[in-house]
Amino acid sequence: MRLVIARCSVDYSGRLSAHLPMATRLIMVKGDTSVLIHSDGGSYKPLNWMSAPCTLKEDGDIWTVTNKKATDTLRITIEEILHDSDHDLGVDPGLQKDGVEAHLQELLAADATRLGEGYSLVRREFPTAIGPVDLMCRDAAGSHIAVEVKRRGEIDGVEQLTRYLELLNRDPLLSPVRGVFAAQAIKPQARVLAEDRGIRCVVLDYDDMRGIVDESQPTLF
Repeated sequence: MRLVIARCSVDYSGRLSAHLPMATRLIMVKGDTSVLIHSDGGSYKPLNWMSAPCTLKEDGDIWTVTNKKATDTLRITIEEILHDSDHDLGVDPGLQKDGVEAHLQELLAADATRLGEGYSLVRREFPTAIGPVDLMCRDAAGSHIAVEVKRRGEIDGVEQLTRYLELLNRDPLLSPVRGVFAAQAIKPQARVLAEDRGIRCVVLDYDDMRGIVDESQPTLF
């Protein structure tokens, strides 16, 4: 990973246009070729970015990042570089899920119909070049469904599933692959983003999945 701290302005053009005026920012050039622009705030989300696969061309003070699949362009104008370093992070072991999240995945693998009528499991931890998909399923029509399982459904989980779907849909043996975002609770912003990207959201009842009945609630029998 290359880390550059620089005074720069950034212009993005493509499906939309965006401009970041001159300021000191962190530019991350990751091993997968993606480029991200961060400020010293705003939590984890970059101000702007270009997803892999992309190409970075440095021509003096002008850096141009182009996406290999689209016409989108990220243009970074450098006024001053304050720091420039490369770091080998090695192989990442991946996210270690907490007990509830891992158990949710196990329960869904045992009964994929909780995700949709006629669903069946293909494989847990389905491998991709950027990490494993929690569950790969098929629907009643035989189409592939990539499932991301979270305890709390937030925007970063939707982004993660989006990256998986982009990669999986390049494989003609799998495509078309649709997505399901499953969690005990899904934040409204995450739901809006998921549905905008054609990803279906499923809210999971953990107690019900484990067969725990709330005896305080009235029943018919």
